[in-house]
Amino acid sequence: MIGAGYTGLVAGACLADFGHDVTCIDSDAERIAALIAGRMPIFEPGLAPMVAVNRQSGRLTFGAGMALPIAQADVVFIAVGTPAGDDGRPDVTAVMAAARSIAPHLKGFTVVATKSTVPVGTGDAIEALLRAANPSADVAVVSNPEFLREGAAVNDFKLPNRIIIGTEDERARH
Repeated sequence: MIGAGYTGLVAGACLADFGHDVTCIDSDAERIAALIAGRMPIFEPGLAPMVAVNRQSGRLTFGAGMALPIAQADVVFIAVGTPAGDDGRPDVTAVMAAARSIAPHLKGFTVVATKSTVPVGTGDAIEALLRAANPSADVAVVSNPEFLREGAAVNDFKLPNRIIIGTEDERARH
């Protein structure tokens, strides 16, 4: 999980709670240090105990380095901030930076899923960037947007009223 903010932390903790091994990576060293120390950077009902249980089980880890977690990943989620620009459209600068940072570490077939709020066409731009940066990567880019409400995010993730996965790649869909 690239991004340990609101969306990334909730999604990462819930995926770990479902039994998956998850590493949340963030460029904010203070946030990662707080999470490693057991301090939550956000308040969301039910999140802190879920993080604690899954950290103790070893299913949820936090870090800043990308090489090993990305190389071992089946799916890399991009869940970074996309603040509104002057025109009201999401600023995808952090999304593209995340894609650039993971590209050299992709090994084997890897799904790169965008959870961040992005405009139409961003997935194509991410795929082009990944292929240019790492031509040997076997990668499928998918869109998997989140619909999390503050105060209900854990429940929204665990009991969603919809799950959207946008892809043309059957391996990624599976």
